[in-house]
Order: sequence, then C-alpha cells, then structure tokens
Amino acid sequence: LLTGFFLQVGHEPLPPTVGRNVLGRKVLYLPGFFTYARHIVEVDGKRGLFRGLTPRLISSTLSTITRGSVKKAFPPEDMEHVSNKDDVKTSLRKVVKETSHEMMMQCVSRVVSHPLHVISMRCMVQFVGREVKYSGVFSAIGRIFKEEGILGFFIGLVPHILGDVIFLWCCNLLAHFINTYAVDDNFSQASVIRSYTKFVMGIAVSMLTYPFLLVGDLMAVNNCGLRAGLPPYAPAFTSWIHCWRYLSAQGQLFRGSSLLFRRAPMPAASFPID
Repeated sequence: LLTGFFLQVGHEPLPPTVGRNVLGRKVLYLPGFFTYARHIVEVDGKRGLFRGLTPRLISSTLSTITRGSVKKAFPPEDMEHVSNKDDVKTSLRKVVKETSHEMMMQCVSRVVSHPLHVISMRCMVQFVGREVKYSGVFSAIGRIFKEEGILGFFIGLVPHILGDVIFLWCCNLLAHFINTYAVDDNFSQASVIRSYTKFVMGIAVSMLTYPFLLVGDLMAVNNCGLRAGLPPYAPAFTSWIHCWRYLSAQGQLFRGSSLLFRRAPMPAASFPID
C-alpha cells in the first residue's frame, strides 16, 4: 500500500542504478516497487508497509455500502441489457443509460469515501518526514476539521471524480463500438471476444486516466503541514489545475504508474565507457 504511493510522491531516497535495456544500451533505472518495499521494512519494519491501511479499508467499505444504497434507492428497473439483436441506435441508447447509472453510483460513493482516502494518503506520506501528525482515524478527522474545515476532507476530490467519469464513459463506449463494428458475428469466438473487450478497454483507459488519480492523491497531501507536501518535494499548489500543469511541465504526469521498470533520463556521456 505505502510503496505505490511512495513512487507517486516522487520521494527518491535511494540512488538510481545503471543497467542496460534490451538493445544493450546503458540506461539509468530508478528503484522499483520491491526495492522500496525492502527500504520501508528496513526503516519501519513490516508494519511500515501498511501505513494508512485502516482508513483505506474504511474508505473502501463506505464506497461499497454507498454504491449498494444508491442502487437500491435508484434501481435500474427498466434497464435493458445490450443484445446482439438490437440495432446500432438501440444498443447505443442502452449503453448510455447503463453508463449514466454507473456514473451516478460512482460519483456518490467517491464523495462519501473521499475523506477517509485523504486521511489514508496523509498517514502514508508521513513516512517521508518521519512525522506522527496523523496517528489514528479519529484524531486525524479532528485535526483536519480544526485546521482546514470541512473542505479539507475533500481536497483532490475533483480530479478523482473527473478521472472516474472519463474512465467509465471511454471504457463503456469504446467496448461498445469495438463489439459492434470490429467483432464479426460470423466468427465462432465472437461471444468470447466480446466478453473480454470491456476488461481490456478498462486496462487501456486506466492508463490514460492515471494522471487524474496522481493529481488527486498529491493534492490530498499538498500543503497540509507534512514534509512531503511542501517544498522542496512539491510546490504549495493553489489548485489541482496548478498541480496538473506543474507535473505536465516536468513530464511527471505518469509518475508512479510503473512499479518495476522506472527509467530516469540521463545523457549517455554520464555513463562510464567500457
């Protein structure tokens, strides 16, 4: 849990190493997921890997309960599933209706669970400065309310919701159009391919919407009094758009998306010649 967020924050306490790519050229590799996991264990013990786990579990539970409650309150009673017998116009209308219902559930659950997500992020990022400002869920709630008010619990919410909405619409519509226009009904494995299309699209679209997740998580810890959210680790962002523009200018919008092979750019002249 902590290791993934560690890479997002951009804290690099361990030096990069020189390696070779598939072409045999020397490249500089930043430490990956397992290297930092070992580092965290050395500093904090195995428990250190699970910083922020309790509020994260509560957040996930709240999200699940909220989705179920919204579904009961607004049941898709007349929701029709897309059928191969539908014409293009009818099937598209059904996909739009299904996606709109999914979007409503996701947005409500995100709003309800986000405060605990903010607490989880701050509990984890304390590792960087060895701080103990957020030591428990209830004390963290009281501290955020006292220092930042109600709005403090919803910092970073907008990019998260935008990412969720874009993900849902792109994933569902792309899967629909691929299944409609690219998969031939005469092909014997057409039904099997269609069953996996949405899953594959989900993986692809999640990479495209990753910057929204990154910006939302960074805003949750930015300028909150913790070392990792202040210079020199990060500027004090005035808004999530400011954060986005900063990361974009630095070429860091996908920072932390790769957990294993993390290349760092470096001039070839910096490497020793064999």
